[in-house]
Amino acid sequence: MARVLSITVAFGITIAASSLGAQNRPLPDQESFLIETRIHLQTDSTLQSSYVYVETRRELKLDKGGRTREESVKVFESHPGFPGEERWERPIAEDGRPVPPEELARQDRERQQKAAEMVQRLARNSSTELARQARELQKARREREEVVRDIFDVFEIRMIGRERVEEHDTIAFVLTPRRDAKPKTRAGEQIRHFSVRAWVSENDHELVKVEAEAIDDLKSGLGLLARLHKGARLTFLRRKVNGEVWLPAVVSYNGSARVGLLVTLRRSGTSEFSGYRKYSVDTVEGFGKPK
Repeated sequence: MARVLSITVAFGITIAASSLGAQNRPLPDQESFLIETRIHLQTDSTLQSSYVYVETRRELKLDKGGRTREESVKVFESHPGFPGEERWERPIAEDGRPVPPEELARQDRERQQKAAEMVQRLARNSSTELARQARELQKARREREEVVRDIFDVFEIRMIGRERVEEHDTIAFVLTPRRDAKPKTRAGEQIRHFSVRAWVSENDHELVKVEAEAIDDLKSGLGLLARLHKGARLTFLRRKVNGEVWLPAVVSYNGSARVGLLVTLRRSGTSEFSGYRKYSVDTVEGFGKPK
């Protein structure tokens, strides 16, 4: 026991010394660091388009005191969508109960039929279909670039130090919305209502973690009469998958929104992403058990 304790203490001292050394290193130049980080910013939907993964969604319905009234857990196997379409989410469990095999088989048959129809459509008019897909890609690229531009226009960004996040050295930033910002995208209009802290990998210049808090009420995506209340919080964590790409790991949220004139919804929840694996033709031809 004494030997184990001494090894543990020595290990702790080594880590502490390493962390102290990292903290004593000069911080990188903010402008240069942000230029490189901006190059690496991509929407996670773009990055995820090459992967199949499992998403577990937990949602809590809360009362006025913040106590749980109802809980639901849904598990999906998420596949890249066909060109020009959203991702295909294959439900595999709900509240701890697996989806029956016959229901999974029905979903798979429908998906395979849709894939066959897409192949036939492409064979009949390949040039038109390929041109359409190219236009969609260009549109998505332009929209992504506009959102990134809005992020840097909306926020005053300040580097505050170096921190460890899940064994990675990161550079921490505080993002404060500018009062005179004039965003050009819907996403830009939404984010101007949040104060944000962000952590960026020092080695990769990739976004690792984000914490955001609504600083005033804002219209939400629930409809014209829905307003997300001040104080709502969102946390977003990414992890490096297979040593090659940073992808979403956990998204959590907590807050309330008024829908209409009388109804207030109070919600808390998480989405956890796991089991990432490269998308391949085999994924379309046969849907095996999620890994």
